Amino acid sequence: MIRDATDADIPSLRDVYRRASLTNEGDREMLLGHPHALEYVAPQGARSRCRVALADSGALIGFATTTRDSDLLELEDLFVDPTWMRRGVGRSLIDDVVIYARSAGVTRVEVDGNPHALGFYADAGFKVIAAVTTEFGFGYRLHLHPDTYELRGDAPSDSPRTARPLEGEG
Repeated sequence: MIRDATDADIPSLRDVYRRASLTNEGDREMLLGHPHALEYVAPQGARSRCRVALADSGALIGFATTTRDSDLLELEDLFVDPTWMRRGVGRSLIDDVVIYARSAGVTRVEVDGNPHALGFYADAGFKVIAAVTTEFGFGYRLHLHPDTYELRGDAPSDSPRTARPLEGEG
């Protein structure tokens, strides 16, 4: 199921954020040298939203944070618990972001991604629009047009607030 995050989710969000961040061997040493980069900061403001993916057990297994600005939806965070990676959780969260973007009349979703995430975003339909420099090095600016994105079929079609089971949960 995917639902809005609550204050009670913050400890789990911090845990998933830290563990998922450290899964990439190429980033691990740099992140451990900058502990502030491993601290999850909850979104603030009316234009920000955080959605969490839950396993059947109720455990938080991933999340996506977005910020809306007019016709742009910025994907600030997308993290999946390492034990749930490559099982459809990230793609289900992208589906949820797209459903929200469509319902809000947003014409594009954008994200800054590091090189090791490029394959995931490209497979989801994002296109590279620029190279960027982040606090920790080289990355890509990518965009997605919600109106041309093809949902996987397990995302809700009626409302961005509808809970649903994730593929492969159990």
